[in-house]
Amino acid sequence: MKQRLSGLIAAPFTPFAQDSSLALDKIPALANLLSKNGVSGAFVCGTTGEGYSMTTHERLQVATAWSKSKPATLKLIIHVGHSSLGDAKTLAKHAEEINADAISTIAPSFFKPASVVELVSWCQQIAAEAPNTPFYYYHIPSMTGVTISALDFLKEADGKIPTLAGVKFTYEDLEDFKAASNFKSGYYTILFGRDEILLSGLQLNAPGAIGSTYNYASPLYTEIINSYKSGDLKTAEKNQARSQQFINIMITAGGLPAGKKIMKLIGVDCGPVRLPLHRITEQQELKLRADLEEIGFFNYASKV
Repeated sequence: MKQRLSGLIAAPFTPFAQDSSLALDKIPALANLLSKNGVSGAFVCGTTGEGYSMTTHERLQVATAWSKSKPATLKLIIHVGHSSLGDAKTLAKHAEEINADAISTIAPSFFKPASVVELVSWCQQIAAEAPNTPFYYYHIPSMTGVTISALDFLKEADGKIPTLAGVKFTYEDLEDFKAASNFKSGYYTILFGRDEILLSGLQLNAPGAIGSTYNYASPLYTEIINSYKSGDLKTAEKNQARSQQFINIMITAGGLPAGKKIMKLIGVDCGPVRLPLHRITEQQELKLRADLEEIGFFNYASKV
């Protein structure tokens, strides 16, 4: 079994051409950007990567492109979640075949699991297709509507999913995060998933974090981590406030589509988003740039 995950892990955007087709030739530049800016891994085809807006064949192509493009220093985590169990299994098996460092899945979000037993059974079958690859449950109730706690998932899954390594925890329930982190004396790795409150995760002993803004602002988050580890809480809080400031601008400008546009602003154009997400207009892009310049964002943004 491969080494467990830690550090800053970016959830990269999937590059699309203007006609919404895949732009796989952009992936090497993305991988190099992350590696150059100290990111330890890439969580591919998740929420930020619009995995649910792609066909299974496209997701296989994206995963393969990342496996061929990533530097040796960058861990590759493939999100294999799907509304079809069969397709999720296909994605999981392929991830192991291309030597991914880990796989992960959200809960099914149309026909939702009625209890933790069904949720674990679902994950168990997916993980079994990659028997030599660490498996992380992706807990994100805001997108799935599945509110089964991470702690309850671990209690039920413990001993039933041999490759279970931990949870990607993208939720504000810090009590559940703490409880999951302490389960079995910290046996499982609980990765923090809310960039705007990373410091709270660090204070609860998060060993690593997965987020979209680590694509274009990892130097700022590295400063937060380093300041916290050195005991300089004041500086860590100051930089976390900066993070919250630019994230508020990004959300006001449109959320994920605006985040993807920020990639263009720092020098790595990932193209537009796919429907049903809306594209950012030229006028909106100009305002986004102006707002970010006003707060000094580009002084601490990732460098190409």
